[in-house]
Amino acid sequence: MGKVAVGATVVCTAALCAAAVLVVRHRMKTSGKWGRAMAILKEFEEKCGTPDGKLRQVADAMDVEMHAGLASEGGSKLKMLISYVDNLPSGDEAGLFYALDLGGTNFRVLRVHLGGKEKGVINQEFEEVSIPPHLMIGSSEGLFDFIASALAKFVSSEPEEFHPPPGRQRELGFTFSFPVRQTSIASGTLIKWTKGFNIEDVVGEDVVGELTKSMQKIGLDMRVSALVNDTIGTLAGGRFYNQDVIAAVILGTGTNAAYVERANAIPKWHGPLPKSGDMVINMEWGNFRSSHLPLTEYDIALDTESLNPGEQIFEKLISGMYLGDIVRRALLKMAEEADFFGDTVPPKLKVPFILRTPDMSAMHHDTTPDLKVVGNKLKDILEISNTSLKMRKTVVELCDIVATRGARLAAAGILGILKKTGRDTVKAGEKQQKTVIALDGGLYEHYTKFRACLESTLNELLEEEVAKSIVIEHSNDGSGIGAALLAASHSQYLGVDES
Repeated sequence: MGKVAVGATVVCTAALCAAAVLVVRHRMKTSGKWGRAMAILKEFEEKCGTPDGKLRQVADAMDVEMHAGLASEGGSKLKMLISYVDNLPSGDEAGLFYALDLGGTNFRVLRVHLGGKEKGVINQEFEEVSIPPHLMIGSSEGLFDFIASALAKFVSSEPEEFHPPPGRQRELGFTFSFPVRQTSIASGTLIKWTKGFNIEDVVGEDVVGELTKSMQKIGLDMRVSALVNDTIGTLAGGRFYNQDVIAAVILGTGTNAAYVERANAIPKWHGPLPKSGDMVINMEWGNFRSSHLPLTEYDIALDTESLNPGEQIFEKLISGMYLGDIVRRALLKMAEEADFFGDTVPPKLKVPFILRTPDMSAMHHDTTPDLKVVGNKLKDILEISNTSLKMRKTVVELCDIVATRGARLAAAGILGILKKTGRDTVKAGEKQQKTVIALDGGLYEHYTKFRACLESTLNELLEEEVAKSIVIEHSNDGSGIGAALLAASHSQYLGVDES
């Protein structure tokens, strides 16, 4: 009996020891995997590093590329397109002007009543119209006839007191957010379609000419006074309210910048110098690249798998289209190499662009004690449940790394523009002039931490005296109101006595 009891005790003790060994091994294995996950995170953070010295190198490189792009066509990764906008709004514009904003599957038609310095924008109305899918891949005539008829319908609701006198045309600003080779303030040929449009017979044609033909066909007497893109519209909108605005930056799904250059500082400009002495340049800065940009393996993979490999590198680091996917790619590596979410890799984590930047922003701004928002996003989007608080904190850290890098690089880009325009230093004996940068776009508007980081980084990079004179202002709806304002500042009736 005694022997049996002793034997049973020995067996139990051995079993307990084996179980303890398994627990210890599991813990060691788990902590080893957690350590590997943290190593991946730390390496990512280091590779994304943007110390001030590096940002100054990026700004210097931006300045150099701006000079090169202005010197000759194809001289730089920055296109530095001449916009032919040489008169930005003064704030004195008055009258009724229209705008057409075409940049995706919907377009907007706007009517803006301007009241000059005293009254500003008195009233604005707009309608949004969906483009039937078959017209996005049909013929030029089909698309522009559809747009012209929607415009005519909108014009028909114009209050009677605003009807133009006989012989006077209504004027329209046309925001066309597709790649265009501008040939004058009110003409430009389509280089290629993007965003799901593919109408072969428009490529190489003047888009203003196509729209004008369709308007004439239905008896709509309206002149396109300005053909612009959304960034230049934002610059115009900002300038209408504040004459110190010298540049505009869009930070949304994509990114771009435009600024006011001295016309005599554009070697590739061969026309007569404009009376104003100024010319707005559309930088197309999303295509900027430099050896100083902090690229990681995730950025390189994202670029390689994209529809435009080797292009828009700056955009892929700082814009809303891509930030969420960089976070997803880093999480995927942690799941594959460190079992971050358990023994199996969550299948949804392998789906490109499933994690959108608005979701990343929601997780980054989560202030609940248990990071409930993060947990819900992981569950709803990636179908990952039962995440620990430690895991959720790591996800927030990843969001912070990606957003911080993007915001700081955007600030460096703005510093590049300030350098090019000579507004980054205080000149001895001169009073520092006030400089306003107009910003717009969903990323800037809605991602609070991104916006705050961008603004504090720009301050950090500037001398204290200069920083006091640089202001960033949110300029809303440049692609709409801005186009109407440019129609006003380039009106054929400017200076004509209306009495």
